[in-house]
Amino acid sequence: MHKDINNHFNKGDFLDNPIGSEIYNLAEKLFPICRSLTGDGVRQTLNIMREECPSLTLFEVPTGTAAFDWVVPKEWEIRDAYIKDLEGSTVLSFKDSNLHVVGYSAPFNRELSREELLKMIHTLPDKPTLIPYVTSYYKEYSGFCMAFNDVQNLNKDRYRAVIESELKDGSLTYGEILIPGKSEKEIFFSSNICHPTLANNELSGPCLSLYLAKRAIAQSRSSRYSYRFIFIPETIGSLVYMSRNLEKMKENIIAGFVVTCAGDNRSYSYLSSRRGDTLADRAAKNTLNFTHQDYKSYPYLERGSDERQYCAPGIDLPVCSLMRSKYGEYPEYHTSADNMELISPEGFEGSYALYCKVIDSLENNRTYKAVFLGEPQLGKRDLYPTVSYSGSAAGVRDMMNLLAYADGEVDLIGISDIIKVPMDELSRLAIKLESAGLLERK
Repeated sequence: MHKDINNHFNKGDFLDNPIGSEIYNLAEKLFPICRSLTGDGVRQTLNIMREECPSLTLFEVPTGTAAFDWVVPKEWEIRDAYIKDLEGSTVLSFKDSNLHVVGYSAPFNRELSREELLKMIHTLPDKPTLIPYVTSYYKEYSGFCMAFNDVQNLNKDRYRAVIESELKDGSLTYGEILIPGKSEKEIFFSSNICHPTLANNELSGPCLSLYLAKRAIAQSRSSRYSYRFIFIPETIGSLVYMSRNLEKMKENIIAGFVVTCAGDNRSYSYLSSRRGDTLADRAAKNTLNFTHQDYKSYPYLERGSDERQYCAPGIDLPVCSLMRSKYGEYPEYHTSADNMELISPEGFEGSYALYCKVIDSLENNRTYKAVFLGEPQLGKRDLYPTVSYSGSAAGVRDMMNLLAYADGEVDLIGISDIIKVPMDELSRLAIKLESAGLLERK
């Protein structure tokens, strides 16, 4: 194993590059906005992102539009929500935290008994200081969320509960960045923009994706592949997008990733596609095996985000998920503790570097075939060191192992897995051997 690159993206390596701080600053700017499946919060978020990356194009899909077995729901607008006692003292306010209202809550304005009010309030008794994140997208409902400890202070007999919201015919908004490369074959990235103030589970994905898109734009003239980034509400967004683009997606996407939970500074996580052996799976695992061997691997059986849609039977896109802490697995998930203190510039720095490494592996992945029968003579091609030094034998061994497995069938990622040489180093060796006339590209 080439241990010199283990933990390659840990502290220090990228701290001179401010990209992590730039991504974090964007997340901080977007954090207060109340987002949901639809509505002005989503539009405001995407418009701010478009200021950062003008290549972002916005699309509106009307309420009632069919998307396979689903239909675009009504647009949700919320202006205010609160609970007050009958003396006028506020016990809960949407303006303090937009998590205080169940997402997509219908309008509500009633005086309630304490017992009636408690039936509308969601808490986390095992996390008594935190506000839970709760939604009711597809069934009309009105509700509130509070910290369990705060509910214990509701000691009046009657309260006034108000939700100033509207469910109306409107549209679902999503964003897309398409960056042409030398080939129409694409590398695909999908992230969600439908959660309110949840920093890691929500904002980290689209913020990281936007900066990966900016990198792809900067490198587009030399890129082998095209790149597609979409910013969508979870589930309904991926279904809507595929209902409009599936034929082209199936034709062109060679590898894709659901980008989420990328801003904390814990271990990395990988969740496989349904098949588990796509090019995306292979590139993700190969990179992690060389850079973060302590990563956690999850099977498709533990899916929970839009990989459910992209990998569904009949769709079968080559999409997996590459994260920091997996959604549903970290203690702050879907609570008010998933805030800006949970994510960090350093966390973004590492996730950005990891994704760049995966992208570069895909760009450099090719299939080669050895030109000569048997082992070639390296010395006469100045490929064998005339002076022995530490590491020189390993370099020769890596070249010979590459030649040994270059049979025109196994690609570089496959050879990297076999001979334990990282892709960036292996691709340089392949180019060197190709220039010497020992390898040819298939």
